[in-house]
Amino acid sequence: MARLKEKSASNVFDGFETDISDYTKKKTVEKVGAEKIELGPHTVRLSKGVIPDVERLNGYQLFCVKTVGRVVRARRGNMEGSKLETDLLKAHMKIGPTEFVAYVWMTSIICLIIGVVMMMVMISITPIVTTGKMLISQTIWYGISILPLLLPALAFMFLNNSPISKVKDRKKNIEKRLAYAMSFVSTMSSADVNVDVIFKELGKQTVYGEIQKEAQWIIRDIELLGLDTLTALRVAANRSPSTKWQDFLQGVVTTTLSGGQLKPYFVMKTEQFSKENMMAAKMNMETLGMMAESFVVVVVAMPLFLIIMMSLMGMMGGGGTGSSQSMLYVIVYAVIPMSQIGFIVMFMSMTEEV
Repeated sequence: MARLKEKSASNVFDGFETDISDYTKKKTVEKVGAEKIELGPHTVRLSKGVIPDVERLNGYQLFCVKTVGRVVRARRGNMEGSKLETDLLKAHMKIGPTEFVAYVWMTSIICLIIGVVMMMVMISITPIVTTGKMLISQTIWYGISILPLLLPALAFMFLNNSPISKVKDRKKNIEKRLAYAMSFVSTMSSADVNVDVIFKELGKQTVYGEIQKEAQWIIRDIELLGLDTLTALRVAANRSPSTKWQDFLQGVVTTTLSGGQLKPYFVMKTEQFSKENMMAAKMNMETLGMMAESFVVVVVAMPLFLIIMMSLMGMMGGGGTGSSQSMLYVIVYAVIPMSQIGFIVMFMSMTEEV
């Protein structure tokens, strides 16, 4: 960790000691009076308002582990180092692979029980539904009654794919804010701030989203787990979901070990990510323009032409009057609203604020 010096208050970075050029060293000794004490396992005093994050399973997850945990261990064995463990780590999901599989299996079993009960209830009311004013045939109702059996399959697919989905979300979040975070890192580096202090300050900036969490994990490894800075950066690169962030961290390690200067490297990465961000924004604007043209054609022009055609067909009479009215109802109450909702969702996903 960097030690504070007494310097002029005109520069906010003057309080940091910048004459330490070796970022690979660990703190091994500390002077207490005239004695030197080796730092082995020791108590770490954290800053005010900061506590270690204790990861605990919630009550339902504990229930799942106690119920089917042994079955999972017998069937899946030791999943240490598996792809699932890597995905859970990259997704920052605070659960182990065995506990996660137990959670997925138990939830699917519960959904299966609920689905069977719903199906039995729906079958038991078949005489009520298929008679009187409902006018639903037994075949159609039996088909509808089987649908609850899809609930466990949907629950299993959703929960089993949730780590991969969260990894993709975190990757997207990191890469959207990477250019702005690099500007912060480059500015700190230009003031000769140590690398560990740069990441510590980066971990305090909530505006950088998931990059803040990545920086916090690096500082956790350094301050709580006792790793040196370069080892912590290597570990962070291996568990990051973003290839760009991995490339940046590995570049810091390589530049330091090869004796290069970090300030030019940070400036170069800032320019690189800024250019990539501008190119991505330009492509995004072009895509939005194409989608706007598609919106005019699909949502405005085509339904209008269909309504005019159906109205003319109805005015001309004939046996197709009822079908024309039905088609008008479908277009007005289903096609137009659903197409508008679809375009709105796509526009919102493409224009997410950074």
